[in-house]
Amino acid sequence: MTLWSDPINLAAQWLKGVLGAWGAPDWLAAIVIQFLGVLLLITIMMVIDILLVWVERKVVARFQDRLGPNRLGPFGLIQPFADIIKLLIKEDITPVGADRVVYNLAPILSLMSVLLLWAIVPLAPVILGVDLNVGALYIIAAGAIGTLAIIMAGWASNNKYALIGAFRQVAVLISFEVPMLATLLIPTILSGSMGMNAIIQAQNPWYVVQAPLAAIIFLVAAIAELGRSPFDLNEAESEIVAGFHIEYTGMKFGLFYAGELLHAFTFGGFWAILFFGGYRLFGLEELGPLVAAFILMGKALLGYWVIMWIRYTMMRIRIDHMLAFSWAFLTPLAFGLLLATALIHALLRDSTVAVRGGGLLLINLAVAALVAEILRRKGNREKARLDAISGVAPARQ
Repeated sequence: MTLWSDPINLAAQWLKGVLGAWGAPDWLAAIVIQFLGVLLLITIMMVIDILLVWVERKVVARFQDRLGPNRLGPFGLIQPFADIIKLLIKEDITPVGADRVVYNLAPILSLMSVLLLWAIVPLAPVILGVDLNVGALYIIAAGAIGTLAIIMAGWASNNKYALIGAFRQVAVLISFEVPMLATLLIPTILSGSMGMNAIIQAQNPWYVVQAPLAAIIFLVAAIAELGRSPFDLNEAESEIVAGFHIEYTGMKFGLFYAGELLHAFTFGGFWAILFFGGYRLFGLEELGPLVAAFILMGKALLGYWVIMWIRYTMMRIRIDHMLAFSWAFLTPLAFGLLLATALIHALLRDSTVAVRGGGLLLINLAVAALVAEILRRKGNREKARLDAISGVAPARQ
């Protein structure tokens, strides 16, 4: 065991020896090591969150032909720290009649639900918090804490607009969790495991090649879960009332904002883990766990960039259209693709990797072609109906 081959376990063994020399029992040393590991992970994630504020502003500036932050520090790198200071010194307001305990707990749970997801993220084969054998279900379970935080924030604010905003955002979250769960089962079926590390190791080739339609559905559902454009009902800039967090000020609002940015980066990481090989890239991960971790974080950042690209390109969808899109289109498509993938995988289980991968790719293309044809015919019928209405209207006048 060396610093390059297994840095985390080497540091843990060294720290255990130091604590043992100080007279600490093994159980206490284990607790201290676990606590320091969690603290280190949270610290790294929050530093990345600060960087994402700068990245988000620079990217949207490029999309909108602006300069972005460029005054505080080189290339505006110190601007996020100025934002943090601003949030810290802003007045902390609690609405009259609010449930103080629930009101103050909601933003903490919102950020905590994102940080909990990193417990099962394998940065490298030997750098991970918990190699959970039901990691796919853990993603949904931990995400449900964020849904609970939203309804807590809306209800505890003692504001009818905050409550309505929470209701409609939770409706969106519940709607898109269904197709997300269905597409999560596809890498599970292909790999034969729900563990994130096992899914990464089984990807030969990457699952985006074998199940490209599932990767697209997962991305769409993830963007809806994040509440980002075109699904940004939690903070619609064109509306007077922001949504469930309208009553939050200062750092409490900052926790919601930090959770949103880190959540987007986290889902970029899970998109990479489930469909783009995780920390694997042309065998470079064999150079060491630090290289593997760098590869995964780079893929997560690319996924985050795709989410930003969609956010600053597409217009917001109306909530009734959004829910109809989930229940009437995305959910049936996700379950249909799940059944087709499971059938082909079972039929070609004993075939070579090339034959099985080719069959899975063909079934994805066939489902996509079928969906395109159904949408084309539905569009033609809708156009004919509108043409008929426009032709009848002048005669009635």
